[in-house]
Amino acid sequence: MTERQLNAALDLMRRLPPSQIEDNLAGLIDLVPDLTDDLLSAVDQPLKVAFDPISKKDYLLCDYNRDADSYRSPWSNKYDPPLSDCALPSPKLREIEIQANEVFEIYLNLYFEGGVSSVYCWDLEEGFAAVILMKKTQDQSKKGQPMRGTWDSIHVVEVTENKKGDPSYKLISTVMLSIETENDATGKINLAGSLTRQEKKNVPVSAVDTHIVNIGKMVEDMESKLRLTLETIYFGKTKEVVDTLHSSVGGSELEKRKNLSSQIGSAIGNRN
Repeated sequence: MTERQLNAALDLMRRLPPSQIEDNLAGLIDLVPDLTDDLLSAVDQPLKVAFDPISKKDYLLCDYNRDADSYRSPWSNKYDPPLSDCALPSPKLREIEIQANEVFEIYLNLYFEGGVSSVYCWDLEEGFAAVILMKKTQDQSKKGQPMRGTWDSIHVVEVTENKKGDPSYKLISTVMLSIETENDATGKINLAGSLTRQEKKNVPVSAVDTHIVNIGKMVEDMESKLRLTLETIYFGKTKEVVDTLHSSVGGSELEKRKNLSSQIGSAIGNRN
């Protein structure tokens, strides 16, 4: 019965507006409290930002850096609120985690021109796993343009060490995009959605091509593919729908909608 309830809940979440995912998820948890852990781990939510008072830096919250009601900062390796008995990466893996956070902070500044990133690692029996989180929020309304948008990306990678071959990397990536625009001509428009893709490959490790380098290349390629898919399918489809409206709306109204479609399409295109 629980499995049927979970499948039904996940199916319902896929059909509800992505912009209301947090409220809808909270409602489902209230209805079926027994599914709380399963729903929280299965449903991707917009990333939330917290501040680390020790390192004086922002970090992102997710299920992978949570222990009870506390969250671990990747910068100080401390939980907030503090925990006496908590999960921490091994010393060797912590070194990888520190380097990965430095690398992806540079990546974020290079590709997103700012934002918040966090990398969390945990040990596995035959390797380790990591989650790379990135969040970029842009508010063009301050520049006189009625456009606000948020990009959240979650990359979970599992690294399996092979004694007789190259390490295996399994990557599952999810991008959540939300764009909102409002003006007198078109009113308030909100577009939101998510894409999930996965990839698995075996890549050699050397003094130059370390695990961080290999993971970084996979994340970079995956984000490029997801961005292109969003641009060509999501916003391309929006433009296609707008182009078919000529039979039911006037010329001036059609022009307004075309302009709106162009604005939305360029918003994601300008990320690079």
